[in-house]
Amino acid sequence: MSAGFDAVHWLVLVQNELLLFSATFFALGALDEVAVDLLWLWGKLTGRIRTHRIDREALPRTLAGRAAVLIPAWREEKVIAITIAHLLDAWPQAELTLFVGCYRNDDATMAAVAGAVRSDPRIRLVVHEADGPTTKADCLNRLYRAVSQEEERHDFRFRLVMLQDAEDMVDPAALALADAAIDHADFVQFPVLPQPQPKSRWIGGHYCEEFAEAHGKAMPVRGLIGAGLPAAGVGCVFARDMLARIGSLDPEGRPFHPDSLTEDYELALRISAMGGRSRFLRARDRSGQLIATRACFPADLSAAVRQKSRWINGIGLHGWDRVGWSARPVEIWMRLRDRRGLFSALLLTMAYALLIVGALDLLLGFLGLLPDFALPPGVWWLIALNFAHLCLRATTRFVFTTREYGWAEGFRAVARLPVSNIIAIIAARRALAAYLGVLRGSKVHWDKTDHPVHAVSLQAREAAG
Repeated sequence: MSAGFDAVHWLVLVQNELLLFSATFFALGALDEVAVDLLWLWGKLTGRIRTHRIDREALPRTLAGRAAVLIPAWREEKVIAITIAHLLDAWPQAELTLFVGCYRNDDATMAAVAGAVRSDPRIRLVVHEADGPTTKADCLNRLYRAVSQEEERHDFRFRLVMLQDAEDMVDPAALALADAAIDHADFVQFPVLPQPQPKSRWIGGHYCEEFAEAHGKAMPVRGLIGAGLPAAGVGCVFARDMLARIGSLDPEGRPFHPDSLTEDYELALRISAMGGRSRFLRARDRSGQLIATRACFPADLSAAVRQKSRWINGIGLHGWDRVGWSARPVEIWMRLRDRRGLFSALLLTMAYALLIVGALDLLLGFLGLLPDFALPPGVWWLIALNFAHLCLRATTRFVFTTREYGWAEGFRAVARLPVSNIIAIIAARRALAAYLGVLRGSKVHWDKTDHPVHAVSLQAREAAG
């Protein structure tokens, strides 16, 4: 009996320590998020954060200069033809040149690209000399080299370079807006809107609220306080001269670090560190539709975990190694937010462990085996603060998600909070294992996401009923 009571006392002790540790750091995280909320609210009230209103019909039909759009592709034969066809139709400007990068050992993707050309002189199929996959950054460097060769061959200079992915559904207004915005910025980022997927409401759907809040609140706040804006990898536009400036710093003229897992994020922060001007461009048309890049995100658990582990690894671990920190307080704050994935996963794991221990406490209390104990008043205050913050976070997600997707998706966003947490925990463990593998000498490779469904096809099926 004594041994049993000793075990119970140990359980209570462990529970109290976990509770104090997790409650304290959840409270610190709450202060961080509330600070962002208040800055966003202040920016909206003062007009420093605003969403522009545009008339699609009034946008210019031609560009002020030439634009290059880069799409790296590896085993994207299921979606690349749809992406190309939609992009060329959405952006009919003659000043556009589309560069699609494939690998020499990826015949299926090359055939899909060739079939989508439709005799359009604006498209270039660029075949990488190496066998794939290398990294997305390496493929982008090959595309950048093709851009430079195009300029030399025809004796002109591109005005801007835009990055898109093989599964993207671009907005018809985005190119004209980018052309105008690049006059006053070296880097421009458009919002990204994941497409709701009826067959994956819980896994694929959880990206909706995450991007709605990140690109509706967090990114505008970064711009408000003058912190560097990270690129999302799609819908991001770079001034051609800025890319040339960054490429000149590399012995081989490469603007993208070939071993990077989040080359877009690092490039955008480098632009900010070099004094470049960055802008997050939010605009809506007369109907209220957001000008954004739309795409179907991973619909199954393993694919979502792979994608998020790559983000955590590239930003929180590899990015820490290469990008480092900054002396500016706002940059330190934002980079801490960017790199908190592993620690957040640890806290979430503790929180779920406490739920299990709490259930065990109820059972032991029912059996009369739980000793009397009282939590210090300070811990109760922390618990109350964290609960209030949880309610605030759920409300915030509901509001931002509802604004873009409607009431039904807003309610689902609240219900999906545990799904997001579980994916984050699993992804963090996988990211740490991958990072440790690289430290032991493993090669960084393109751990890409499969894209079986395209947003264009999904919208067409929904429109057909």
